[in-house]
Amino acid sequence: MLEKINELLAETNNFISTSAEEIEQFRVRMLGKKGTITLLFDEFKTIEPALKKEFGQKLNELKTLAQDKIQQMKTSLEDSSDTSSGLDLSLPGESFAIGSRHPISLIRNEIVQIFARLGFTVSEGPEIEDDWHVFSALNFPPEHPARDMQDTFFIEKNPDYLLRTHTSSVQIRVMEKQQPPIRIIMPGRVFRNEAISARSHCIFHQVEGLYIAENVSFADLKQTLMYFAKEMFGEKTKIRLRPSFFPFTEPSAEMDISCNCNGKGCNLCKYTGWLEILGCGMVDPNVLDACGIDSKKYTGFAFGMGIERIAMLKFDIKDIRMYFENDVRFLNQFKAAF
Repeated sequence: MLEKINELLAETNNFISTSAEEIEQFRVRMLGKKGTITLLFDEFKTIEPALKKEFGQKLNELKTLAQDKIQQMKTSLEDSSDTSSGLDLSLPGESFAIGSRHPISLIRNEIVQIFARLGFTVSEGPEIEDDWHVFSALNFPPEHPARDMQDTFFIEKNPDYLLRTHTSSVQIRVMEKQQPPIRIIMPGRVFRNEAISARSHCIFHQVEGLYIAENVSFADLKQTLMYFAKEMFGEKTKIRLRPSFFPFTEPSAEMDISCNCNGKGCNLCKYTGWLEILGCGMVDPNVLDACGIDSKKYTGFAFGMGIERIAMLKFDIKDIRMYFENDVRFLNQFKAAF
C-alpha cells in the first residue's frame, strides 16, 4: 500500500493540464466517491495498528497534494482565460507557410533515383579544382579553347586552380583511386564564363555518368540512355544519337529526345521534332591510361547532361534565370512535386 501511495504522489506532482475537462477527470479519479485516494482511506482500516501512523501521514499528504494541485490548475486556467490580459486563447494560431523544393533539386533527385535502379552510385568532388583533373587528364590538349579565360574562371592568385567547368573531374578522381568495375554518376554545380541570358548562365548544374568494365560497348550506352529517357520523359519517348566530338570520348555523340509535339514542330523544338538533352560517348583510351587503368583490358562509356535543361523541358520553364532569382511565386509552383 505504501508503494501505491508513493506512485500516486509522483503522478500527482507530474500532473499538468490546461483543460478544465482533464482537471475534472483527474479530481474524480483521485478524490471522487470511488476515487483512488478515497478507496485507500477505506483500506486504511485494515492496516495493522503499529503501521497506521506512517500510512496515515502518507495518505493525508497525498490527499492534500491532490487538492492543492487541482486548485492550482483551476486557478491557472482561470487566469489564462481572463480577457482583461489582452490574450484571447480562442483565437487561431499563426499559420506557417509550407515551403517547396527547388525544381533543380527535384530533377537532380529524380535523375539519381533512375540511375540508382541501374546500379549507379553517387560520387562528388570539389568545386575548386586543378588543371589536371579538369583538363589534362581528360585529354584536353594545351591549345584547347576550353582553357581560354573566356570559358573558365581561373583563381587569380594561382592560375593552376579554377572553378570546375564540368563534373568530369570527379570521374578522374574516382578512376585514380579505384579499379574497374566502376559505375557512378556525379551530380554537382559547375561554372563557365558565359553571358547570362534566358538560355545560359555562368552557374549551372550537371549530372555525369561513368561506367567502366570489361567488354562495355556503345550498345550498352545506348540502352542505358534509352532507359533513362523513357523513365524521365515517358514510355513513348524516342531518342536519336548524332555524331559529335568531345576530347575525352571517342566515338562521341549528342542525344536528342522526341518533342511532345510528336514531330509536328513547335517553338520548343524549333520545328525539328527533336530536343538535345545530353552528350555521351565511349571513354577515350588516353583518359583510362592517364588514370592508371588498363585501356586494353577495360572499356567504358560516359555521359553528361545539364539539370537546368532537363528541368526546363520537364516543367516547361522558359527562362534559366528564374532558377536563381529566389522568386517565391515561381518556387511555390513546385509544391505539388514535394
